[in-house]
Amino acid sequence: MATIPFAAPARHRISVDAFHRMGEAGILGAADRVELIDGEIIDMSPIGALHAAIVARLSSYFSQRLGGAAVVWCQNPVRLDDTSEPEPDIAILRPRADFYMTAIPGPTDMLLVIEVADTSLAYDLGTKVPLYARHGIPEAWVIDAATRRTRVFRQPTEWSEASRSAGSGYATEVSIEPHAAISCAGLVDDTGEQVVVELARLLPTVG
Repeated sequence: MATIPFAAPARHRISVDAFHRMGEAGILGAADRVELIDGEIIDMSPIGALHAAIVARLSSYFSQRLGGAAVVWCQNPVRLDDTSEPEPDIAILRPRADFYMTAIPGPTDMLLVIEVADTSLAYDLGTKVPLYARHGIPEAWVIDAATRRTRVFRQPTEWSEASRSAGSGYATEVSIEPHAAISCAGLVDDTGEQVVVELARLLPTVG
């Protein structure tokens, strides 16, 4: 008996513009926590109290320290290309007078992207970090909400189809303990001083 070859179902990828039209038409509502990754609509993890607190504390700290030197973009979309519009927990953007009122920020606007991970750790490391690298985001941080340990990715490498599944896409990766200081080369305040983050001081461990 002849074996019938198995054919995987084709995936229908959509564009960012089509994604927006779905929202305008009410197909996707305000309560739908989704983002567009490589043309696929991905459900985002629910936000718990710890996750929300870390994002809020970091957002407040960066806003105070950076002042007018950058825009702190908190859980808002960034448009990486025609098929990807993720919503990082925090993105630090180049300053702009209109605060990006007329256009969603893109890769060249981003100095740093931060993801706070609890149940989403594997997804953030395996999908979102390589996506950011592929689009030339200079630095990405993934903070493990439970341990406050931060994985810092720097120097995106040249991307090709052959390298799609090979690692993070960044040349360097370091793991920073919560009591240690983290800095990003692109983040300086209005006086030119480097902005440094120490999670153990910003958000002490409870219990």
